[in-house]
Amino acid sequence: MGAKVGGTDEYNSEINVTPMVDVMLVLLIIFMIVTPLLQSGVTVNYPRELTSPEEDMDITKDTSVLIAIPDNNNFYVGKEQFPLEGLGEKVKNMMKDKTPEKRIVYIKSGVDVDYGTVVKAIDIIRKQDIDKIGLVADKKKGGGEAAAAK
Repeated sequence: MGAKVGGTDEYNSEINVTPMVDVMLVLLIIFMIVTPLLQSGVTVNYPRELTSPEEDMDITKDTSVLIAIPDNNNFYVGKEQFPLEGLGEKVKNMMKDKTPEKRIVYIKSGVDVDYGTVVKAIDIIRKQDIDKIGLVADKKKGGGEAAAAK
């Protein structure tokens, strides 16, 4: 019965941070990958020269109707593409159960989209008995979206 080989009988009171750092790095990588996937809708280059009023929080809700016009020939409701002629019927179906105060359609348009194209979309929406239309643009200072007109 000899002496003990290697180590001591004392407890080690130092915290081993290596596993904690490993877990934090894995969480950081997961959040870096998932965050861009949370962006909803179609990406549109906004006009940046506008001064925006206060931000309308209804734009980002899942129940809101958001029409994206990334170029002159494409119209999206959510992530679905529709022709200009079918846009009115889709908006009408989405608005049938909403109260008159909640019947708002938001339009976000790209920088290169012609004014006439946006006016055609607004005209089709107005033919569906929807009077409140919000135009979405980036704020001049800072980020975010805001309704420019209702």
